[in-house]
Amino acid sequence: MKIREIEAKTLLSKAKEPDPWFGILYTMNLYRGCTHRCIYCDSRSECYQIEDFDGEILVKTNAIERLKQELTPRRQRGRIGTGSMNDPYQAVERKFQLTRQALAVIAERGFPVHIITKSDLVTRDLDLLQEINREQALVSFTLTTVDDELARKVEPFAPLPSARLRAMRSLRSAGIRCGVTMMPILPWIEDNPDNINAILHAAADAGAEYVLPAFGMSMRDRQRDYYYARLDELFPGLSRQYRQRYGNQYQVPAPNAAELYPLFTRLRTALGLADHIPQYQYHPPAQQPALF
Repeated sequence: MKIREIEAKTLLSKAKEPDPWFGILYTMNLYRGCTHRCIYCDSRSECYQIEDFDGEILVKTNAIERLKQELTPRRQRGRIGTGSMNDPYQAVERKFQLTRQALAVIAERGFPVHIITKSDLVTRDLDLLQEINREQALVSFTLTTVDDELARKVEPFAPLPSARLRAMRSLRSAGIRCGVTMMPILPWIEDNPDNINAILHAAADAGAEYVLPAFGMSMRDRQRDYYYARLDELFPGLSRQYRQRYGNQYQVPAPNAAELYPLFTRLRTALGLADHIPQYQYHPPAQQPALF
C-alpha cells in the first residue's frame, strides 16, 4: 500500500440541508482511498476519481489548516460527518492522526459531529468526543455481520465486528451516543434472518440507540468488476447469480428484502432500538443582559 501526500483545495462539502440518513450538513474527508479493502465498497466507482483505491492512500496534509479556515464562527451550524467515502480511523490514521486533529478543531469551534467507522481506534479520541458532546457527538459503527469469520472475507483489513462492539460499549459507558449502520447487507451472503437477528441483538447488548438498515447494495463500473472478482475467489459461482438477477443495475436489493424489513421492524422495536439517528438542533447561547 502506497501513501502519497496531497493538498486539498477545500475540505468541507456543504449540502443544502442535512441528509435524511445521517443528518449530515457538512461532509469531511481527510483521506482518499481506504486500507480496509471491503469487497463491496462503492468508493471504487469511477465517479469518485480515485484511480488506485486499493493500492494508494492520499493524505491531505493541509486538511487541518483548511478546516480551521473553513469552520468560522459565521459558518452555519450543522452536523459534520466523516466516514462515508473512507474510514476516518483506517490504519494510516495511527501515523497521521488527521482525524484526531480535526476533532480538536471541531471541539474548539463548537460544532456537532457524526462519525461512521468500522474501527475500534475511535476510542482513542474519547476525550475529544466528550468535548464535542457538549454540542453533540454521534458514532455509528458499520456492522454487516457479527460473524468475525465472515467479516474477514468481506471486510478483510477492517477491525473485526467483535472489536467494534467492544468499542461501542466503551463509548456508551462514557456517555457518547452510538448506533449501527447495517449496510450494505450483501445478497445471498448476509441477507438472512439469522444474520439480521444477530446484528440487532449484538447492537442492543452493546448499547446502541439506533440501527440504520439497507437490505442490499449498490454496484457500478469498476466497483462491480472488483466485487465479482472477489466473489469468484471467496464464494465460487455466486457472481453468476448476481449477473443473472441484476445485470448492470446500480441498485441491488436483497432478493428477500421485502421479508427482512418487517422482521427488522419487529426486532428493533422489541429491543428498544430506533431506526433513525437523533436530531440536531442548534441553540445559540443566551445573550447576557446589559446592566445599564
